[in-house]
Amino acid sequence: MATTANPTRDDFAALLDQTLGHADGFEGRVVKGTVTGIENDLVVIDVGLKSEGRVPLREFAPAPGQKADLKVGDEVEVYVDRVENTHGEAMLSRDRARREAAWDKLEGEFAKTARVEGVIFGRVKGGFTVDLNGAVAFLPGSQVDIRPVRDVTPLMDIPQPFQILKMDRRRGNIVVSRRAVLEETRAEQRTGLIQSLAEGQVIDGIVKNITDYGAFVDLGGIDGLLHVTDMSYKRVNHPSEVINIGDTVKVQIIRINRDTQRISLGMKQLESDPWEGAQAKYPIGGKFSGRVTNITEYGAFVELEAGIEGLVHVSEMSWTKKNVHPGKIVSTSQEVDVVILEVDEDKRRISLGLKQAQQNPWEAFTEKHPIGSTVEGEVKNATEFGLFIGLDGDVDGMVHMSDIAWGVTGEEALALHHKSETVQAVVLDVDAEKERISLGIKQLERGGVAGGASAGGSSGSGVNKGQTVTVTVLSVGDAGLDVQIGDDGATGFIRRGDLGRDRDEQRAERFQVGQKFDAMVTGFDRSKKPTFSIKALQLAEEKQAVAQYGSSDSGASLGDILGEALKARQENN
Repeated sequence: MATTANPTRDDFAALLDQTLGHADGFEGRVVKGTVTGIENDLVVIDVGLKSEGRVPLREFAPAPGQKADLKVGDEVEVYVDRVENTHGEAMLSRDRARREAAWDKLEGEFAKTARVEGVIFGRVKGGFTVDLNGAVAFLPGSQVDIRPVRDVTPLMDIPQPFQILKMDRRRGNIVVSRRAVLEETRAEQRTGLIQSLAEGQVIDGIVKNITDYGAFVDLGGIDGLLHVTDMSYKRVNHPSEVINIGDTVKVQIIRINRDTQRISLGMKQLESDPWEGAQAKYPIGGKFSGRVTNITEYGAFVELEAGIEGLVHVSEMSWTKKNVHPGKIVSTSQEVDVVILEVDEDKRRISLGLKQAQQNPWEAFTEKHPIGSTVEGEVKNATEFGLFIGLDGDVDGMVHMSDIAWGVTGEEALALHHKSETVQAVVLDVDAEKERISLGIKQLERGGVAGGASAGGSSGSGVNKGQTVTVTVLSVGDAGLDVQIGDDGATGFIRRGDLGRDRDEQRAERFQVGQKFDAMVTGFDRSKKPTFSIKALQLAEEKQAVAQYGSSDSGASLGDILGEALKARQENN
C-alpha cells in the first residue's frame, strides 16, 4: 500500500508544468496569488511558482497618495513579468496587472463607444495624463473643454468621464477627450432647454463673450446671440459700451431656430420705442438741437434723442459751401441746430436741414445791401461771360461783361480786371430763391444812370435824342471815344464809324483827351447812357444847309453851300 504524503513545492510546480506545459508559460500573464506576508513596504505573494515574489505596497493603493488596505491571506491579481530572477524570486507587478485588466476592459468600452471614467493626474507636452483605472491615457489640451481653459488645476485628481478617441495596445497608446463628453451632454441639455423656450419670452442671462457684432448670453445651458443693433434704440458703436462680460442681463427671445438651435435675443425690445409718435414730436419745419453721431460722404447723422437719429444730407448742410465733405462743416459729438424737413415713422427716417436753421445769406444780403447800393469785394473768378465778386455773408455776385465798362466790347471789358483784384460795384438785382446777385461796375462811372428814358427820347441825363451838344474827350480807344457833356455832364461813347462822314475822319487817333467838339445825341444804350455821333451831326447840318441855301442842282456847289452855312453859324455865335 502506497503511503500518501503532503505534496511539496516541487510537486506543485510539477503539477503546474503538467497542467500549463511549463512554468515559463506564466510569463506575460495575469495570475491570482495569495499574500503570505508584508515586510516593510513590500508585499510577499505566492502565485504557485518555485519561489514567491515581492511587490511594492504602494502598487496596491486605490489611488495615488492613498494607503493600501491589504493583509495576509488576501487574494490578489498580479502580472508575472519573469518566473525567476537572479535571486531566484518571481518578478511580479500589481500595476502591470491592473493595466492589463484595464486594457481588456477599455477595449470593450472602445468597441461600444462608451464613456470611461478616469482621473487627470499629470501634465505633459501638449496636454495631460489620465489614469483610466490603471491604464495611462493622453488628453490633448484642445480636448479638455469646449472653450480654452487657462487653469486645469481644479479638474485634476477628480474622477470624471472621458471618451476614448484612439487605442493602440501594441504601442500602449490611448487618446481620450473630455470635450466630446461635454459637447454631447451640452447637446442633450440644449435640446431639452430649447424645448422649454418660446419667442417673446423674457429671461435672465449672463454675458459670456463680447464680439464686434454683439454678445453671447448664457441662458442656463444654451447660448443666445444679442446683436449690437438689438441692444438699444440709440446708436451703439461697440457692445462694450452697453454691457460687460459677467453681467446679468434681462433679454427677450426674438427668434428660435430649433433645427440649428440658434437663439436671437434683444434688449431694446424691453424698452419703449422712441419712434412711436415721432411725427407729432418732430413736426416739419420745427427747429431742434441735436448731437452729431456719425459723418459719411453723403451727410451727417444727428441724434435728436436717445434712439432717434436724422440725416442731414450734404446738400442741406450749408447755403454757400457746395461740394464740400460734411466733415469740413461739422464734427462728431458737435451740438448743432437743425430743422425737420421730412419724417417717415414707418421707415424710421428723419430728414434734417442744417442750413435751414440759419438765415438765408442772400436774404440777409438784400436787407443790408438794397438794390442801388454800392458794395466792395474781391474778384474770385473770371469767366467768358463775366466776373464773380466775393461779398459779405460768404456769397458771390456776378458782373456781366456788358456791365463792366462803357464803350468797349465784352471781351475788352473782361480784360480790364483780374482775379484777386478788389473792385466796387452797384447792386442791380438780388434773387434769393435762385441764390443770384447781379452787380454792375460801369454804373459807378459819372453820368451812369439806372432810370429809364422818357417817352420823348430823353433820359435822366437831361439830354434828348437828336440834340446837339458839346462834348469833351475823356479817353481815346481803338473802338472809339469816351466823351462827356461839358465838364460834369453825362458820359457816353462815340463809335469809330460815327467820328465823321469820310473814312479819313473815322480815325480815333486824330482826337486828344480834353479836346472839345460838337456831336449829336443819337440814342441811349441799355444802361440809359447817351450815344453820340459827329457823322450824324454833319449829315443833319448838310441837310439843313441845302434846305436853307438851295439845292445843289441850282448851280451852287456843296462847298459853297456849306461855306455859307458855316459863315452864318459863326455870325450867330
